[in-house]
Amino acid sequence: MAGGPLEGVKVVDLTTVVVGPICTRTLADQGAAVIKVEAPGGDILRYLAAGSRTPAMSGKFINFNRNKRSIVLDIKQPEGLAALKRLIAEADVFVSNVRPAALARAGLDFEALRPLNPRLIHCGIVAFGTDGRYANRPAYDPIIQSLSGVAGTFERATGEPRFVPMVMTDHIAGLISAQAIGFALFRREKTGIGESIEVPMFESMASFVASEHLGAATFDPPEGPSGDARLLSPDYRPLPTQDGFITVRPNDNRQAFAFFDAIGRPELKADPRFKDPLARTRHAADYFTIQVETLKQKTTADWLEIFAKADVPAAGYNRIDDLLDDPHLNDVGFWQFDEHPTEGRIRRTRVPVTFRGGMRQETLPAPQLGMNTREILAEAGYAAEHIEAMLASGAAA
Repeated sequence: MAGGPLEGVKVVDLTTVVVGPICTRTLADQGAAVIKVEAPGGDILRYLAAGSRTPAMSGKFINFNRNKRSIVLDIKQPEGLAALKRLIAEADVFVSNVRPAALARAGLDFEALRPLNPRLIHCGIVAFGTDGRYANRPAYDPIIQSLSGVAGTFERATGEPRFVPMVMTDHIAGLISAQAIGFALFRREKTGIGESIEVPMFESMASFVASEHLGAATFDPPEGPSGDARLLSPDYRPLPTQDGFITVRPNDNRQAFAFFDAIGRPELKADPRFKDPLARTRHAADYFTIQVETLKQKTTADWLEIFAKADVPAAGYNRIDDLLDDPHLNDVGFWQFDEHPTEGRIRRTRVPVTFRGGMRQETLPAPQLGMNTREILAEAGYAAEHIEAMLASGAAA
C-alpha cells in the first residue's frame, strides 16, 4: 500500500522532458500509481541533462521520475498501441504532452478513449490552446518564456531580454496540470463521469505575467503604463553588503518604518515619498537607492541580526550549492538519501507539501528504461508467452 491522499489512483503517463513528468511526479509523490510509458528510445530527458553514472539515467531524469514504473511500448505498432489502450482502459488518469493532432491520429484523444473508459480523466498538456493559431506548433520552455512576456520582464528591468535559468514554464504548467487533475478527480467522485482537461503552457504563463504586471492597463482605457515598478526595478535583486549579498523586503508601514530605524535613517518616516505603500511604489527607484547605498555599510551577518531584532523581512543569499547545507532545509529533513538499485547512493528532495492524514510511505526509485515492462503487461492480463512475443517483435521492450 503506497499511502497518501491519492492512494488507489492509477495514472498512465505518456509524457516526456519536464512539463509532464513534474505533473505525474506530483501525483505519484502523493500516492498515485504511475505507469510511465516510454517509446523504444526512452524519454529524451534520460540523455538531455549532464550528470549520470550509467547511460539513460541522468540526474535530472532521476529527480523528475521517482515513484513511477517504466514500460516501453512502440505505439507505432498495432500491438504496442493496443497494449497502451488496455492500460488506459483500467486507469483513472491519462496524461500526455503529445501534440493534439498526433494524439488524435493514434486514437488517444478524449473522444476516442471515452468509450473504453467513461470515468477517465484525460489531461493534455499542450504548448498552445487548440483554438488559437499557434495550435499544434512545437514548443519548449524558452519558446513559452519568450512569447508569454517572461523574458520581456527582464528587458523592462535591465534593458536586456533574458530567460529565467530554469525551465520555469514547464514547472508551472506541470503543477497546474496536477492541480487540474485533482479538481477533476473531486468532481468525478460526485458525478462518476470522466473529464477532458487541456492545459496550455502559453496561456498559463501569459496569465501569470498579466496578473502580475497588467497594473494600470487593467482598466479600459488604461489608467497608466503596465508593469509593477517595484518588481521591474534593476535593483529588485539581492543587494551587496560589505561581504556578500542580502535581500530585504519591507512592505507595509510597520516594516518600512522599522527598516528606516534599523538603518539609522528615522527621518525617512516623515518623507512624503515613503509615507505609505502607494508612495513607496511610486518612488520605488528612490526607495531602492536608499537600500543599495545603506546595505553596503555592514556585513550580511550584521544586517541579518539587526533586521531580525526589528522584525524586518530579510534573508541571506544562497547559491545553488548552498542549498545543500541550508540549515532550515536540514532542520525539516528536506534532503533525503536513497540507495538506487542501479545508480547507488543518491540525494533527493522530500515532498514539500504534507498531509496530516497520511503521506506516501514507500519511495520508488526512478526506473531504468522499460524495467517494469513485463510486470505491467502481466498485471494488464497478458500471458507470459504473449509478453515474450511482444518483446521479440519490438512492440514492447
